[in-house]
Amino acid sequence: MTKVSRNARRILMASGCLVLASTTALAGDFDPRQGDVKSLVDEVSAQGVDRAWLERAMNEASFSQGVLDAMSGAVERHLTWHEYRDIFLGEERVAKGVRFIDQHREAFERAQREYQVPPEIIAAILGVETRYGEVTGDHRVLDSLSTLAFHHGTRGGFFRGELAAFLEIAYEQDVDPGDLEGSYAGAMGYPQFIPTSYRAYAVDFDGDGTRNLWTDPVDAIGSVGNYFAEHRWQGDAPIYLDAEGPTEPPSGIEFNQAQKPYVSVSELQDAGITPERALTPDTRVIPLALELADGDYRYRLGLDNFYVITRYNHSYLYAMAVTELAEAIAKARGESTSWFESTAIESEEHP
Repeated sequence: MTKVSRNARRILMASGCLVLASTTALAGDFDPRQGDVKSLVDEVSAQGVDRAWLERAMNEASFSQGVLDAMSGAVERHLTWHEYRDIFLGEERVAKGVRFIDQHREAFERAQREYQVPPEIIAAILGVETRYGEVTGDHRVLDSLSTLAFHHGTRGGFFRGELAAFLEIAYEQDVDPGDLEGSYAGAMGYPQFIPTSYRAYAVDFDGDGTRNLWTDPVDAIGSVGNYFAEHRWQGDAPIYLDAEGPTEPPSGIEFNQAQKPYVSVSELQDAGITPERALTPDTRVIPLALELADGDYRYRLGLDNFYVITRYNHSYLYAMAVTELAEAIAKARGESTSWFESTAIESEEHP
């Protein structure tokens, strides 16, 4: 038995799964010898994946209407900031973040040395994504990605690439693709990496020879750190600054865009929005108008590191939730860091 196969079997045994290779092709919803599915099999087999293995995998894939329904109702599209925030900023999630860092202190400290990403930021990503590995998804990744690759009206091409990458990962790590579960969009493991991110950014942080994001928190910690470093995280630089502004967001300013900083401070000042810390007039920021429960708005100015967080999930709501969870964890740990805006957390805000 090869080292890879031993590690793969250990991975799945640890998560309560057993690799049972299919010996016969089962009739399924995605015929590997017909049309677009055959084209995918041709493409992936050309990358060195065994054709018979691919055909068995695709024969086992099942169409899921639930996956398509979930894709059309992503929560970020419907919730205001205060509603979204309340999902992720509870006391329990903060306390679990503190414990998670304590339990894996060496890995977090090493990730900070190697990637310059604070432990609280990495922990907050894992806390928002999966409650630190507790909730990693209950959709078979094979079914989700097959459904989206061949049935999603606008993003089929994107998910086709993810399906190809997923099949390559499963084959290389000698795991049965039908045994792996994740989100309805095909994100996997502690950090919910999509397959192309898994291939590009996952690291073997514990040195056991396998990049295991499904059941290994140490690999997950290192992989999130690596992801941020590759997207140009800037050490302990601030993530955002608070700002003062009018009761309603002024017209002429495009708020809450998950883009590189794109509006100058001078433009914002002309519109009545003033940063609480001095910035040069030509400094570019991401203007954020966050709707609170009473209908008022809180203004913040996202900086380069805020943009980096949006590379993980292209939503300003997500990036702000990660930031505030990281701040809350840092505060609970008694940490004072340069990225931690002390005025950003008010005790009465925390549920």
